[in-house]
Order: sequence, then C-alpha cells, then structure tokens
Amino acid sequence: MLGDLTTEKRNEKTMNLDEMSTEAFLKIMNGEDAKVAYIIKENILYITEAVNNIITSLKSGGRLIYLGAGTSGRLGLLDAVECPPTFGTDPKEVIGLIAGGNEAFIQAVEGAEDNEELGRNDLQSIHLTDSDIVVGIAASGRTPYVIGGLQYANDIGAATVAVSNNRNSTIGRVAKTKIEVDCGPEVLSGSTRLKAGTAQKMILNMLSTASMVGVGKTYQNLLVDLQPTNEKLKERAKKIIMEATQCDFSTAEAYFKMANYETKTAIIMLLTDLSYDEAVECLKKTEGSIHKTIEK
Repeated sequence: MLGDLTTEKRNEKTMNLDEMSTEAFLKIMNGEDAKVAYIIKENILYITEAVNNIITSLKSGGRLIYLGAGTSGRLGLLDAVECPPTFGTDPKEVIGLIAGGNEAFIQAVEGAEDNEELGRNDLQSIHLTDSDIVVGIAASGRTPYVIGGLQYANDIGAATVAVSNNRNSTIGRVAKTKIEVDCGPEVLSGSTRLKAGTAQKMILNMLSTASMVGVGKTYQNLLVDLQPTNEKLKERAKKIIMEATQCDFSTAEAYFKMANYETKTAIIMLLTDLSYDEAVECLKKTEGSIHKTIEK
C-alpha cells in the first residue's frame, strides 16, 4: 500500500510547516538534507557491485541505460547527457529513458509511468542487448514503467540495477542488484524531488563517475577525455595537460594543437615522445588507459 512507503509518510518535524517561519523551516530542511550522504554510505557495497557491473558492460561494448519516470527519469537523463562532454563518451553509450519520452523532461506526461509495457517498449526501441546494463530508478520502488523495463532486461539477459528510496522495494526484488536508500519522510510529505531526489542524484553521480574511471576515462584525478567544445573547456583542457605532464602553458597549447585538440593524446605525446599517430595507436591497444600506455 502507498501509505506503507517511507517516501509517503509525514515528517514529524514539519507537522506545523504552514505556521513556521521561513528560517525555521529552512533549518529543518537543511538538517534533513544533511542526512542523505550518511544514509548512502550504508549502501556502498551495493553501489560498488553496480559500478563493477557497469564497467563490465561498457568494456564489452554494452551501454549504460537509465530508466525512470518523473523526477527519477529526469535525473537519469541529466546524468546521461553529461557523460559525452565530461568523459568523451559516444552519446549512444549512456542513455536516459523517461516515461512519456523526452518531452516528459519538461512537462509531465500523465499516466505514462503506470504502464509496464511502455518500459519494455522503450528498451526495445533502442534494441537492448544482453551486453547492456539497465538502471531502474524509482523513489517509491514500485513504478510500473520501471518494473516492466527491468523485467524485460532480465528476460533478455542484460544486467539490471534498482535504485529506490524504500526498503524491500518491488524494483529491488526484480533487479539483480538493488540500491535502497531510505532517507525517511520528506519535509513536504510525498515530495520525492527533495531528499529522495538528492539521494538519487548522488548515487547516479557515483555510478557514472566511478564507472568512467574504471574504463580509463581519467588519469589520476584529471578529466583527460574532456571534450573541448567551447573556449572555457579548451582552456581547461590545456590546464589538464599541464597538470598531467608538468609542462608550461605554451608547451601544453602547442601539443594540444598537434594532437588535434585531443587532451589524452596530447598527454601521451608529451609523456612518451610519440607522434600523434603512434600515440593514438597505443591508446587503442590499452583501451584508452594513460597508465597502461605509459607502462608499455
């Protein structure tokens, strides 16, 4: 029953919310938000399992696919669209699917989340394979759209992960890996864009970032696959080259140009004295890992 879900219960600290001063309410809200990271910490083992499965999928040519409705779907889309500029991934490598289609990101499509078949259809439309991994996101843990998608993914042998904000969730029982972060009742009853949404955003940050580190998208703690699509990012790329190789600005700028504005390639050229073509070839052989390329 809906009333049994933690995300639907009333928060005892805000029972008189409409009579509180703004400052008093914000202090309570801030205190509730502060709990989120500590609650996520309890799920690190499950998040680790999910990350390792994502790395396996990506290394085998599979895709990371987020599936959700409402706020959950929007957070999945947000994480997906940030991966190409941040990590240099192909736009088709990390995908966000939201009940009702992309237009639902801006305006709710009523009833779309209640359709299990729609979840299956959306995964079929992108030709889901057993090399992919599907991360279903639902604060309640019982959204039919997500359930249907996860069940279909299981049927074809894809890896599955459930991210929810209630323990013993339905999607947690369906998925092969479950991450259940119970943040307690919201300060505004049932408004899961608050603590639940914050927890989901933090978890998705962990899933994508740790996975990209695992597939060689970083060197030390530097974004070496950054796509320099504007002036700010071009300057950041030069700074990354300087940090990675301990060279000066003019040298970083020169090698950046010689490397066809590929940050990672420029770093390899500087660290190994290889030509552009040689650096590109070495990176292919090491699956894009700077550490492995240097060691060779």
